[in-house]
Amino acid sequence: MADIAIDIGGEIFHADFEEAAAPRTVARFRTLLPYQDRIIHVRWSGEACWIPMGERDLGIGYENATSYPAPGQIIVHPGGMSETEILVAYGPCCFASKAGQLAGNHFLTIKGDLDKLATVCRSVLWDGNKPITFRKP
Repeated sequence: MADIAIDIGGEIFHADFEEAAAPRTVARFRTLLPYQDRIIHVRWSGEACWIPMGERDLGIGYENATSYPAPGQIIVHPGGMSETEILVAYGPCCFASKAGQLAGNHFLTIKGDLDKLATVCRSVLWDGNKPITFRKP
């Protein structure tokens, strides 16, 4: 059974925490569950969608950080050089903002339905933002 169910505009995806690689990030995110927001398409990073979190301080710093998340990988940028945000990669991606290249903590991975994830995320690009919810399955 997956650790998390992610609902993006009515499409459900199952993901597992990267507990060993990002224990602080996973522990902090668990305190936010269930987490609801809106997801929009990135402007700078390639094939990904993101959840802007503004100046919210998650108090986690960097761990298991990457600038190149693979499809299905979910990262969180803890803030600082750019605002705090969650990014969901669905294709080739180099995480960046107008401030330049960024890194985010890879803490969650969608294991299957990556074709469906790409379809949903491309719909965000063409049709606009969608609601997103992270919850225990």
